[in-house]
Amino acid sequence: MNVIETQELRKVYRGRAVVDGLTLNVGAGEVFGFLGPNGAGKSTTVKMLLGLVLPSSGQVSVLGSSPADPVVRARLGFLPEQFRFQTWMTAEEFLNFHGRLAGLSASEIRARVPQVLETVGLGGRGREVLGGYSKGMLQRAGLAGAILARPRLVFLDEPTSALDPIGRVEVREIIEALRAQGVAVFLNSHLLSEVEQVCDRVAFVKQGRVLRQGSMRELMGGVIPVDVRVSHLPPGLLDTLARLGRIERTDTQNPAHADLELWLDREEDIPAIAQAVLGSGAQLYALTPRRADLETLFLELVGHSGDAAQVQEAAHA
Repeated sequence: MNVIETQELRKVYRGRAVVDGLTLNVGAGEVFGFLGPNGAGKSTTVKMLLGLVLPSSGQVSVLGSSPADPVVRARLGFLPEQFRFQTWMTAEEFLNFHGRLAGLSASEIRARVPQVLETVGLGGRGREVLGGYSKGMLQRAGLAGAILARPRLVFLDEPTSALDPIGRVEVREIIEALRAQGVAVFLNSHLLSEVEQVCDRVAFVKQGRVLRQGSMRELMGGVIPVDVRVSHLPPGLLDTLARLGRIERTDTQNPAHADLELWLDREEDIPAIAQAVLGSGAQLYALTPRRADLETLFLELVGHSGDAAQVQEAAHA
């Protein structure tokens, strides 16, 4: 069963489509990465999935019904990127408040609040005022609120942006625990290395459309990027190499050598690269196959815009 299904989802603001024909699905108990540059329509999509914004056209189903249904909303968890909490409350008061909003009984709240505080690394800090929390601690408190009512589907928007490396590992463990409990997680993050480690499937979006979606194995296991450095490019060499695989980058700025990046469909074609280079009369200085990663695929699909460069920097944060 899919917990999210959209078909040609569209949202228009002032004559401009910020989400334009978006079709995707998320299965129960799946960790789904939603990736794209700034302005790709990710936030608007999440708001439509949460029932906070009505689509202009298309179809959307969340937990088998409309996201505007109060019964559905009670089974959703959400940690926004730009969180604003009642800083005069203690963490326990904050969670008590959200527990009541979610329809939990007083006894459920009493039992659940200490559990989620411990889960997010705030055990023993529940009686401290949120105004004294660091940004990372506030993010942990928001995550506690998102999982408080035992939702079936959790939306996490940049859940590790304010956390140190230890905190990021802890959030990854929380996400993995949610998946083990059958809870689906819809993850929006610019930290592509984190997404690569935790997500079952991802979708790449640009200008409100899904460019590609699938499992990590489907998206990255079928191609092999190979970095090649040669002394020069004799006539016909590029054409020969293009018959072996897709040439993604050609750098001839350095007069001492030329750098190429090829994407091969088969590992067996790697020796043929060396044969083609040597057969053309050029010298081969480097032939380096590497595993495809999410960052490389992101930049291949989205392009090397300013936003993508920001994402590349964030991936190494």
